[in-house]
Amino acid sequence: MEGIKISKVYKCLEKKTLIFGFEIFDVFLICILLSVLNLLFASSDWKFFYTWVPVMSVAFGLRAFKKGKPDNYLQHYLRFQFAPGIYSAFTKAKDLRIRDRKLSLLRRFNSL
Repeated sequence: MEGIKISKVYKCLEKKTLIFGFEIFDVFLICILLSVLNLLFASSDWKFFYTWVPVMSVAFGLRAFKKGKPDNYLQHYLRFQFAPGIYSAFTKAKDLRIRDRKLSLLRRFNSL
């Protein structure tokens, strides 16, 4: 009779990945900003101040902006800002709202 087989189980499977305290999406935005500024000001005498100072201030601003916010807050915030203005669970609900609005406008016009 053999003994029980034991395997190692890690307890941090759901732990989010952070790099210097920033989420992956935040690091991606900071690196994109750094690369664009480096491309624009590569031949400048004040290259350090034109590239690193704005990137560091954006990084500290992100850290302050996201303090106390849930995971992936910036990604969800940007998705919300660029999404269309009408949210509905069903497409018919949106169509019914538009139809009801048109009917109410027609009723007002006919009552004049």
